[in-house]
Amino acid sequence: MSRLVVVSNRMPLGSNPSGGLVVALQDAMEKGGGLWIGVQPDADVLEGAEPAGENAVSVPGANFDRVAAVVPASAYDDYYLGYANSVLWPLCHGRMELIEQRPHYRAAYEAINSRLAKVVARFLRPDDILWVHDYHHLPLAAALRAEGVQNAIGFFLHIPFPTAANIHAVTGVEDVMSWISQYDLVGLQTQRDVSSAMDVFRQFPDSQFLMDGSLRFRNRTFEIKSFPIGIDAAAFRDIAARSRARLAPRARRWIIGAERLDYSKGLPHRLRAFGKLLETEIDLQGAVSFLQIASPTREDVQAYREIREELEQLSGAVNGRFSDINYTPIQYLNRGVPRDRLAGLFRQADVGLVTPLADGMNLVAKEYVAAQDAEDPGVLVLSGFAGAHEQLGQHALIANPYDIEQMARTIAAALLMPLEERIERHQAMLRIVMEQDVAWWSESFLNALEAKRLGSEFLSILKRLPDHDRVSD
Repeated sequence: MSRLVVVSNRMPLGSNPSGGLVVALQDAMEKGGGLWIGVQPDADVLEGAEPAGENAVSVPGANFDRVAAVVPASAYDDYYLGYANSVLWPLCHGRMELIEQRPHYRAAYEAINSRLAKVVARFLRPDDILWVHDYHHLPLAAALRAEGVQNAIGFFLHIPFPTAANIHAVTGVEDVMSWISQYDLVGLQTQRDVSSAMDVFRQFPDSQFLMDGSLRFRNRTFEIKSFPIGIDAAAFRDIAARSRARLAPRARRWIIGAERLDYSKGLPHRLRAFGKLLETEIDLQGAVSFLQIASPTREDVQAYREIREELEQLSGAVNGRFSDINYTPIQYLNRGVPRDRLAGLFRQADVGLVTPLADGMNLVAKEYVAAQDAEDPGVLVLSGFAGAHEQLGQHALIANPYDIEQMARTIAAALLMPLEERIERHQAMLRIVMEQDVAWWSESFLNALEAKRLGSEFLSILKRLPDHDRVSD
């Protein structure tokens, strides 16, 4: 049986992991074991870490092995805040005006991945399969191949794939395509992302689309497929049912939104739509409140500081206009909320508002569905720009975050939806969320990667056979 080696920028530490990627993958690793390798700035101290060779430490305390590749803090900032989050993140989310390209950003990005590759290669066994995660590590397979690694390497992009119209906003785009081609299997969240990736590769004469659905770029053949990520729905449903978290006063109707504070999430549009709802639906003034949780992230990036200020101003403006002595329309929290408490708040809320401008999947949509009381469920209001739309869009209410009045009307429809319709919509979405959970996602990807590995081994054996031993027509 092949050992699974997961590589990501962040790995789980402590008893309460944060971040959708870490939570999703930790479930898979705890069940199957393996090795998880992450990146760690040398200025940060990992409790209990032990030396594990050059530029690496091992971190005990989990049901699987954990190793951190230790990198210089200054280079880490240029790799993470610089190229990853000031170039690739805005590119993938269609915000080219926010791209900030500097030569030392890309140099650090490639250097960190090269250093990481040396650490990974040192811990690899011949039959290991590697699963590399997210936009922080696009060049890692190429760096591993340079180290002589022949193992099967899969890659999963958790955010949207850039469109053919946007991809050329990044200098050196052919290098990016070459990086991607060094993987054996590239997993994306949605069929929409797969179409975007194919459109991008069609622009390059070195691309060949093969009859079996695979793609050849220069001298590498690989596959691009959709694997929509899920959650541990059964566990989250149980957490929500047991949670003691309460929205008060309970007699009031509640809308909830919860995500990282990011310009891709459409948070200002959401606050404006709620203000428009109170303006147009007079009967709802004093009767409905909106809890928006926006946990801080990447606070050193200017775009994130600006959106935080905008949200504070917008929530203040709505509250100033519609508040009363015993009524605050918007409760805006710029901090994280523990997962067990958040699950309970989801269960209490009448409407879950998930309206990003661009999103790879958005697991909040699935968590909201899983958390609901099946006998009296709330309503999911979902943007068509969320990856979750491909799975849940037929049963959620769809809102356009670029049309504030339409979004306000959709929220009103959710608040007024009769119980029978709420139950019918929720049952359909819950069935999808439960069946296509995180275990289904990881198994689907790893089975596909294992098939690629076995296919490559078979071809390698076949090529070594003398001509007379090969099966002929």
